[in-house]
Amino acid sequence: MTTALSISTLPYSSDPLNLFDALRQRPGAVLLDSGRPVAQGRFDIISSDPVATLEVSAEGVSALLTAEPEFPPLPPGDSFAQQQWLLEQLPGQCADASALASELPFMGGLIGYWGYDLGRERLIDAQQPDVTSLPQARLGLYDWCITLDHATREAWLVATDERRKQVLAWLEAPTASASFRLTEPFKSELEHRDYAERFDAVQRYIRAGDCYQINLAQRFSAAYEGDEWQAYLRLRNATPTPFSGFMAWDKQAVLSVSPERFIQSRNGRVETRPIKGTRPRGATPQEDSALAEQLLSSTKDRAENVMIVDLLRNDLGRVCQPGTISVPQLCQLESYPNVHHLVSVVQGELAHSASPIALLSAAFPGGSITGAPKIRAMQIIAELEPCQRSVYCGSLGYVDVRGSMDTSITIRTFAASEGRLHVWGGGGLVADSTLDEEYTETLDKIRHLIKALE
Repeated sequence: MTTALSISTLPYSSDPLNLFDALRQRPGAVLLDSGRPVAQGRFDIISSDPVATLEVSAEGVSALLTAEPEFPPLPPGDSFAQQQWLLEQLPGQCADASALASELPFMGGLIGYWGYDLGRERLIDAQQPDVTSLPQARLGLYDWCITLDHATREAWLVATDERRKQVLAWLEAPTASASFRLTEPFKSELEHRDYAERFDAVQRYIRAGDCYQINLAQRFSAAYEGDEWQAYLRLRNATPTPFSGFMAWDKQAVLSVSPERFIQSRNGRVETRPIKGTRPRGATPQEDSALAEQLLSSTKDRAENVMIVDLLRNDLGRVCQPGTISVPQLCQLESYPNVHHLVSVVQGELAHSASPIALLSAAFPGGSITGAPKIRAMQIIAELEPCQRSVYCGSLGYVDVRGSMDTSITIRTFAASEGRLHVWGGGGLVADSTLDEEYTETLDKIRHLIKALE
């Protein structure tokens, strides 16, 4: 593989959709989308045609897909170790503008998703069925990208000379129009009484001392026909969020409009932004303000958030330098088109001996969507939820060849497979949770998205 990368400019746009539309039919096309620049959004990253792709099947078996006959075979080991190996197959990238390269988030590396069920090896006797047939993880090794920087209002193409010629030609290719429609309404896998039974089971576990908090979710599904990209455009228009993304392959797709960062690691500085605490937006400014104030003053929601902050401090502490973990933001209000959230920030310094992928493995899946303590919470989730979570509550993002990483928690995320769309809504249950409020919260989080598709 050629290693001589260079950086060239492209016309800037505040919207990556037209650029990606020209590339989305390419193999392995992927968009990491800051959802029109909002609070946390700065960069959009687009790529396609990976050098190789690592897939982890629903049974946990890894496979390496590549068109290069001389690509080394995948070594044995756990999937995170294999991801580290794959990243190391991309030669050290050389740029003709090193100062600029240090500012760009991605100069080649891994892009894709890690499904929640990638952590199932930590469970005991997890028997939930897989209803989506998506791989547990799908990660491409990319040697080029287009980056839109909304802070400086610039656009860059990072590629070898050969790749640059290919990409510019792909951008000029005509695009075909397509349509999307649901062929039936979304339906929950759980009736209210079914959710109530699981809610009561969680309360029994909490009273028995098994756990302090459980994130309980329910899945909604509908049949559809047409182009998943058109569905993503509707979702994005309804709810632009800073950790969105789209990828499609072999009649399967991931459509994510997540507001939540999982882990960012840059120059050894680590940050996670857990979300706990939700209220719907109000119909009037007065009602909206009252709902936001109600969330800020809620003892229960604050307690949920603080529990997860403590869990994440522990997770990051496994691979961060001792004494570097801090919480610069605790339970701050952030507002999105359909909901208000309480968001905290936990930071640390990565240990010199640890890699970003080791950090991801140590903290995966995110504590904000499991509960506490994490492993017992995951076991209870596996017992009570009717099916595997697939991409939901996993992560979407990149790991750069230079050692940087940024990933989301894939909430507000649809899995598309075999003509069906699946979306989950969940919430954290604690001792003083009430059934109807928690059930309504699961609906509030996705009602806006389902309406956009209907």
